[in-house]
Amino acid sequence: MQFRNCALKRVIDPVKSQATKFARNFLITATALSLVVPNVAITTAQAQQKTGLPLVRDAETEDLLREYAKPIFRAAGLPANQVEIILVNDKSFNAFVPDSRRMFINLGVIMEAKTPGEVIGVIAHETGHIAGNHLVRMRQAASSAQIMSVIGMILGAGAIAAGATTGNSSIAQGGAAAVTGSGGLAQRNFLSYRRSEESAADQAALRYLDRVGVSAQGMLTTFERMADQALFSAQYVDPYALSHPMPRERFNALQTKAKKGKHFATKDSERLQLKHDMVKAKLLAFTSHRNTVYRAYPEKDKSLPAQYARAIASMRSDKASKAVKKIDALIAQAPQYPYFYEVKGQALLEGGKPQAAIAPFRKALALYPGNPQLEIWLGFAMVASNDKRYLKEAKTLLTRALRKDQYSMNGYAQLAIANARLGDTAGADLATAQGHMARGDVRSAQRYAKRAQTKLKVGSPAWQQADDILSVKVRQLGRR
Repeated sequence: MQFRNCALKRVIDPVKSQATKFARNFLITATALSLVVPNVAITTAQAQQKTGLPLVRDAETEDLLREYAKPIFRAAGLPANQVEIILVNDKSFNAFVPDSRRMFINLGVIMEAKTPGEVIGVIAHETGHIAGNHLVRMRQAASSAQIMSVIGMILGAGAIAAGATTGNSSIAQGGAAAVTGSGGLAQRNFLSYRRSEESAADQAALRYLDRVGVSAQGMLTTFERMADQALFSAQYVDPYALSHPMPRERFNALQTKAKKGKHFATKDSERLQLKHDMVKAKLLAFTSHRNTVYRAYPEKDKSLPAQYARAIASMRSDKASKAVKKIDALIAQAPQYPYFYEVKGQALLEGGKPQAAIAPFRKALALYPGNPQLEIWLGFAMVASNDKRYLKEAKTLLTRALRKDQYSMNGYAQLAIANARLGDTAGADLATAQGHMARGDVRSAQRYAKRAQTKLKVGSPAWQQADDILSVKVRQLGRR
């Protein structure tokens, strides 16, 4: 208990003078807390694209992976922001890169990894494939239709990224996690790398880790498991072991070289380990049954990650008042931690108390100004409160947030409601059209864009936005 508190204190203390830096370095968001999307949201996505990878948006997890990846990308000489990390809602251990701009990582990579170094090692290896241009053969083998299917799937994932969907019809559009399908493209089609390319990626990963001062021990831990799994039936092997074959001989050679690295004995920082443990707890709480959560984090476990997991489990299964009590206990330990307030707001919002949710969301945004997902949450609560006093502020917040997060289907839905209640029917139609576009429903988007254009001044920015949607529709259908 004391050790954990000290570690957390080292993370939080700098926030007292620099809240935005804290939020950037230790980002926890409830905007993507509902990682297991209820049937309503899944059905909506599956109606558009019936099969494919289940994707998920979670700002805290994405932030952690970016922190892991940023120095690795820099060490590999990749331009800033070239590679987007995309989460796959799958508990198996797997990661892959379909091209030079996207890296797919299963939730299971984090959930199975005991240390940050294990995840960083995987990222370093996949970065080796990107920097080594090992993806040309894959692109040549895949049809253009398959590639476009993946791109469409990625865009669809962002469509329902903000909000936490529940069975409550009053907030059914509040999906915080995005699960979509592609056109049936199998993961394994992307993973047929030649053995020479795998070895080259191994060596590149070691160089990157050495340059950034991270031990290769975590990567070895992951790859040793792969080497061991190769001895067993494929039925019980993680996909990563199948797609990235690791013979024992290759592992032994990698281990010999890794142990010679000057940072091999370096341990992960307590701060980073705490972040890792927090994300693991969160992912387990949102992807598992309550009983599973309490077996992994029993009441006797007073660590912050354990409390976090139990609070999320309570939010998903108990009355709002009980969940809020657990979240308040978290806030008492970390009052400068913006995303505990966000979790509290979500619990209240999902508990049918949108007006009460406004204050904690506002507090979270005050601690981390400009976060688009927090702005959408606050706007959502204001609209759901049915209080006319909040409509103009909600519209301002949602409009600003959607400039930064243009794939938030829920953000557009709430903006459409706010516009309609303010009497701006053209703005409501345009926001609805943009929401359909974000979800990938181009036909519906065009229908609402046409309606919006009839009420908008020709050539105005809003009219042009509607026209852009219509142009995309024409190109996609190949007709006028």
